[in-house]
Amino acid sequence: MRSAEALKKAAGILYPEAEVDILDTFRYASPFLEKVVVGTYMEILKMSPVVYGYLYRQAERGQPLSGRGKMEFNRILSILTAPRLENYINKFRPEAIICTHPFPLGVISFMKKRGAYRGPLHAVITDFTVHSFWIFPEVDRYFVGAEPLTKQCEEFGIGPERVSATGIPIDPAFNATYDKHELKKQLGLDPVMPVALIMGGGLGMGPLASAVKNLGKNISGLQLIVVAGTNKALQEKLLKMTPELALNVKIFGFVDNIHHLMAVADLMVGKAGGLTCAEALAMGLPLFIVDPLPGQEERNAEFITAAGAGIKVDGGKLAETVRFYFENTDKLQEMTRAAAALGKPSAAFDVWVRLNDS
Repeated sequence: MRSAEALKKAAGILYPEAEVDILDTFRYASPFLEKVVVGTYMEILKMSPVVYGYLYRQAERGQPLSGRGKMEFNRILSILTAPRLENYINKFRPEAIICTHPFPLGVISFMKKRGAYRGPLHAVITDFTVHSFWIFPEVDRYFVGAEPLTKQCEEFGIGPERVSATGIPIDPAFNATYDKHELKKQLGLDPVMPVALIMGGGLGMGPLASAVKNLGKNISGLQLIVVAGTNKALQEKLLKMTPELALNVKIFGFVDNIHHLMAVADLMVGKAGGLTCAEALAMGLPLFIVDPLPGQEERNAEFITAAGAGIKVDGGKLAETVRFYFENTDKLQEMTRAAAALGKPSAAFDVWVRLNDS
């Protein structure tokens, strides 16, 4: 949804006359299915992420669930969602459809295959990996997060003429420059002292509390910004914890100015969700990845660490690792440069430019 919203904002700037509609496919087509799919996904992640990781790997290229299993899964989704979705498409009559998630992409691919939709269909892959569930011959163009991912597309038989390495679309706010010192003052931070941003995505998942405790009790000369997302219980826990810490700590719940928080930070500690990583890279922010979830987060972490834009950190050694990089500023600067080189702050605009050129 965040990538879709970023694309809509960019379209509003580039083509004010264009009508762009965002459809939460499952919520619109089958609210019951949405509850089942999203609910099951969240419960698996909470209770047994290893199981999710296993299923994810089993559906990667060349694995048992990547072929017939994928097609059967999408056939069932199509049966449950296609009728309402077809009615919507017939009324809206889009000139093109862009999917930012593989499940609706599969449904509309099936519609296109049987002639129920005849227009262009495009896919925006929102992780730094290409999974088999994104691959359908009916897709006209793929937009990927970085140039090396075009090779992964080729391995699936997608020619380079159908792939554009625009980056993952993120809010146009990440395409601006900010006064770091002024923002620090506005946030109640010391303008000179370094800042670490700790995040767990919009849901506040991951070992945020332990990361704050580890840094707060084992390192000095550092300020922390912590974003708990929609996790109210975590936010309350963190607020109770901070008086015991010697550091200047700012605790936030869900925020709409994450670009400002990233702009003042010197590094980010957290998960490896595709959008969060893309946003951090766009701001030239090195990633210290703690306990990535099995599946796409592991693949994102592998990609980012291989590019030198971040490192995976054992939670128990977080303070030790952060201290090392702040004491060895040349190494931190190397990661900062690598992150900035990989970042694509104008990705949302570039998707529209590539489509318009084609």
